[in-house]
Amino acid sequence: MTTCPKVERYGGLRTNSALSAFEVPVDGKAHRPLEHSSRVFVAGRNGLVGSAVWRELVREGFTDVIGPGSAELDLRDRRAVFDWFAAARPDVVVLAAARVGGIKANATRPAEFLSDNLRIQVNVLDAALEQRVERLLFLGSSCIYPKFAEQPIREEALLTGPLEPTNDAYAIAKIAGILQVQAVRRQYGLPWISAMPTNLYGPADNFHPEHSHVLPSLIRRFHEAKESGARRVVNWGSGSPRREFLHVDDLARACLHLLEHYDGGGPVNVGTGTDLTIRELAELVREVVGYRGSVEWDSSQLDGTPRKLLDVSRLTELGWAPRIELREGLTQTYAWYVENLGSDALRN
Repeated sequence: MTTCPKVERYGGLRTNSALSAFEVPVDGKAHRPLEHSSRVFVAGRNGLVGSAVWRELVREGFTDVIGPGSAELDLRDRRAVFDWFAAARPDVVVLAAARVGGIKANATRPAEFLSDNLRIQVNVLDAALEQRVERLLFLGSSCIYPKFAEQPIREEALLTGPLEPTNDAYAIAKIAGILQVQAVRRQYGLPWISAMPTNLYGPADNFHPEHSHVLPSLIRRFHEAKESGARRVVNWGSGSPRREFLHVDDLARACLHLLEHYDGGGPVNVGTGTDLTIRELAELVREVVGYRGSVEWDSSQLDGTPRKLLDVSRLTELGWAPRIELREGLTQTYAWYVENLGSDALRN
């Protein structure tokens, strides 16, 4: 562990007059494998991302992974978060907790998405700073980028244009998290980092019929149509927007890779570097599920951003690449969905 400089308390947080002795290479790369005995706090451990990160850490041999569920610790409660950090004193934090939802949820409940996510982030980041957590990874979202950003989207596109209106509240909260991580790096010298994943899917996703993201929504819709014998399925929007999809287990591997190989102030995109139209995705899901009826599109529903493909060259230069092909990942995810129908694992 790096020796921290002398600190003073100010307004409930500890400040220092000199930057940390941790030396940041010019190219933003760091080569400091985490000790497998490190206490790692996975915030949001029961969600899609948090559960995958937890599985990856355990699979890689980490022996002290912690993460109370929301019933045990409400991350919106500032005092509770500070008290928990003071007692637990984690060495590493992966901030995967967030209020998330699909295009309809984001468009109809922007106040909740902004308020809840800001409180979660500020509380966890401030408490981590109070305890001088040396290594922290903040997980944002590709929705932080301008609606009409040049494709594929490079990290430098951040704050260069207007956001997609249907999820601007969520995006603003995530942008605030990125800037707070950068501010901590500048003011306190801690090697905290941010990663911006593309559209995610996998086990433990939210399959709610209205509030889920597009891929789990399609899985549920086609499955229910197959089971009921429905002759047609009506999907929202025109089907023309293009999207990129990453299996959440690949994201989990990327998170650990970044914690061990990256130390830079700028966010890092995490994705596959390939995309497809929503119509093409729907056809793929239909085939995996085995639905044989017709498919129609309701163009009166929102489409969102026309295209959102990430430039992942920064991550690939660090030696990481995805392993799970989309059809394979869809097949695994659908099998998990069917296996967990009627259980508490499905948040529906």
